[in-house]
Amino acid sequence: MRILIATDAWKPQVNGVVRTLSSLAGELRQRGHEVLIVSPEDFRTFPMPTYPEIRLALAGAGRLARIIADFDPQAIHVATEGPVGLAARRAALRGGRSFTTSFHTRFPEYLSRRLPVPENLSYAFLRWFHAPASACLVPTEAVRRDLGARGFGKLVTWTRGVDRSVFRPRAPIDFGLPGPIFLTVSRIAPEKNIEAFLDLDLPGSKVVVGGGPGLADMMRRYPAVHFTGSQTGEALARHYSSADVFVFPSKTDTFGIVLIEALACGAPVASYREPGPLDVIAGTAAGSMSDDLQSACLAALKLDRAVALERSRAFTWAACADIFLGTIRSRATEPALALAV
Repeated sequence: MRILIATDAWKPQVNGVVRTLSSLAGELRQRGHEVLIVSPEDFRTFPMPTYPEIRLALAGAGRLARIIADFDPQAIHVATEGPVGLAARRAALRGGRSFTTSFHTRFPEYLSRRLPVPENLSYAFLRWFHAPASACLVPTEAVRRDLGARGFGKLVTWTRGVDRSVFRPRAPIDFGLPGPIFLTVSRIAPEKNIEAFLDLDLPGSKVVVGGGPGLADMMRRYPAVHFTGSQTGEALARHYSSADVFVFPSKTDTFGIVLIEALACGAPVASYREPGPLDVIAGTAAGSMSDDLQSACLAALKLDRAVALERSRAFTWAACADIFLGTIRSRATEPALALAV
């Protein structure tokens, strides 16, 4: 099957969307499918305001239409709602081609933390964007229920996975810090709510793994915290393995792949009661959730690392690919909806 995936998030960005799509593409190719990723790499780009590490594409529907015509995909998936996604959506509609979409990021909440943009206005845009799709893939049941209540339709829950060849218990790093070690892995940006973790009065030490536009300022404001910068692959797995508790302070992430990566390295999770953690650790002893993050952190200290590791086995990239393929196959012949392009 020839599958075209259009995305604004792609390498060298390091985030959950890129990890999901690259892992999905690898799994699909292993099964013999031909996958074309259309990303900002295919266009001229400019730096995103307030976050220059991310490049935004000057993507047009005409260029996307030519790429689609040349590749002649049997399925089109529009993964993001940025310039590349918008151009792919427009090109598919103009060409009368069916397509699916996915919802990865709570942009209304992200945007409202940076600019005075009402969330209801942003959600109206997102409803418009996803409405013509034959299906919209969402990361968790909690997100599916929330978007359904907001008027989104044709929602399909789409799980995530973890690469156990990389993310598994490893020899911990000796940071030279007093224990216990409370660790988070995140892009350093306002919407990630990292300060909620760093402001806690916890025993031992706090470690933050990740880069981003707010890193220098956060290092200045929290001199007692150990910042490692961005880590990937086996180095990242060793950081997870070094944590007594993995702390997930975000209230805007729709899933949080870092949650299952941490579990796969044997680190119990502490988080707020939010959609991603609810679907990953609710009803298990792999983590602790509370509206009081400090209480969750202290409770997670008492949890069994073996239980955390076992919980991670519920999430595989094979299952992620199964849902994706089942969805695009069942919807591939549906006609594109005659909505505004």
